[in-house]
Amino acid sequence: MLELWQGMPRGVRVFLVYGFSVLAIVGLTTPLIISQAVDLPVSPIGIVWMFLLAYLIFTLTLVLQRKQAAYPLAFGLATLSVPLILVMLVSGLGGLPGAIIVASVSLIVFWSLRRPGVHDWFNEQ
Repeated sequence: MLELWQGMPRGVRVFLVYGFSVLAIVGLTTPLIISQAVDLPVSPIGIVWMFLLAYLIFTLTLVLQRKQAAYPLAFGLATLSVPLILVMLVSGLGGLPGAIIVASVSLIVFWSLRRPGVHDWFNEQ
């Protein structure tokens, strides 16, 4: 695993840090979703949360396996931060400073995935 990390382009490392951070946030907020299941076993937010969790785990697994399908899925996962910018602006969660931070993270992740050598790294069949 250490050899994989050392041979990995920086853009992929940035994406993995982003992906595992999103996974940690989803994991920390899952108890809120589970507590809603007492009142409503199948809730729309629960369905979205479980879909997000499955997409995260599937994408991160493919990235670590260097599969070609991981490259477009990584861009899809990176786009999850774009609606969060509007949520930060509209809600009282972070306001303008929060939106600027999320936009900066989003730009860094997109820029890192577009760096030379990142697409070529996903070469396993």
